[in-house]
Amino acid sequence: MIPDYQSLMLPLLKKISDGKEYKYRDLVDLLAHEFNITTEEREELLPSGQQPIFDNRVGWAKTYLKKAGLLESPKRAIVKISQRGGDILKQNPIRINVKYLKQFDEFIEFQGLRHDKKEIDLSEEILEEKNPEELLELSFTKITNELASDILEKVKSCSPRFFENLVVDLLIKMGYGGSKKEAGRAIGKTGDGGIDGIIKEDKLGLDIIYIQAKRYNGTVPIKEVRDFAGSLLGKKARKGIFLTSGNYPHTAYDYVSNIEPKIILIEGKELAKLMIENNIGTTIHRSYELKRMDSDYFEEL
Repeated sequence: MIPDYQSLMLPLLKKISDGKEYKYRDLVDLLAHEFNITTEEREELLPSGQQPIFDNRVGWAKTYLKKAGLLESPKRAIVKISQRGGDILKQNPIRINVKYLKQFDEFIEFQGLRHDKKEIDLSEEILEEKNPEELLELSFTKITNELASDILEKVKSCSPRFFENLVVDLLIKMGYGGSKKEAGRAIGKTGDGGIDGIIKEDKLGLDIIYIQAKRYNGTVPIKEVRDFAGSLLGKKARKGIFLTSGNYPHTAYDYVSNIEPKIILIEGKELAKLMIENNIGTTIHRSYELKRMDSDYFEEL
C-alpha cells in the first residue's frame, strides 16, 4: 500500500540525517525500498496520468518539511537536513505530520500565506462531509496557494533589476504599458527620487501611471511610501502603483487611503497571486474540464 505524504515525512528526514546532500530522485528510490513499494505501485499514476502517486507524495512531504525549516534545498533537486531538522530527530519523534509542523513559526506563516489565514482542512472528516465538486475546489485552492508561496519565495531571492522586469511583464499582461519595449524603457530609468518609472495606463497612452518596484524580504518602511507619494505630488501625477515582494504596515494603507493622488499598494501575497492569474513565471502543468450533463440534449421533440 502506498503511504500518504504525512507518513513519509519522518522517514524522509531520517534518510538525510547524516547531513550530506542528496539528489531528490535518489531519495524517492530509497523511500520506495524502505516501504517495500512494488514495481506496480511505483508505476501507479495520479488520475491525471501525469505523475506516479508515490513520487507525488514524496514531493509533498519534502515541501512541507522545507517550509517548516527541517530540510534545505541548496540547489535544484538537491536536499539536505537543516540544523533544526537534526535537533528534531534527536528528540526521537514518533511521527511528523502537519499538526507537528505547526509548532514552527515559519510553517505557521507559510500556512497563513497559503490559506489567507483560513485553514483549508482536508482531513478524513472533511473528506466525508464534502461532495466531489467541493473537494475539487478545495484541492485546487490548496495547490494554488502552495504555488503562490513558492513563487513569492523565488521572487524574494531574485535581483532588484529582475524584479523590476517582472513588474513590467506583469503590468503589460494585465493590459497596461503598451509594448514591452516602451514599458521597459520607462521602468527603472527615470532616476527621479521615489519613482522607478512610468507606464501607460492603456495601450493608447491616454494616461500614465507612476511605478515603484521594490524587492523586500520584510516590511516596507512607511517612509518609502511617503516618499513615493511626495514624488507623485511633485509630478502633479494622479495615479501610482507601489509593488513589493515584502509587505506593508497597516499605517501605509491608512496613509494612502487619505491622500491624493491615488496610490495602489501591492504586497508579496497579492503579487504572487497576480502572477499566477496572468501566467507570469508559471506554466500550465495540467488542466481539467469539469462537465455537466446537457439536459436539453435529451429533451425529446
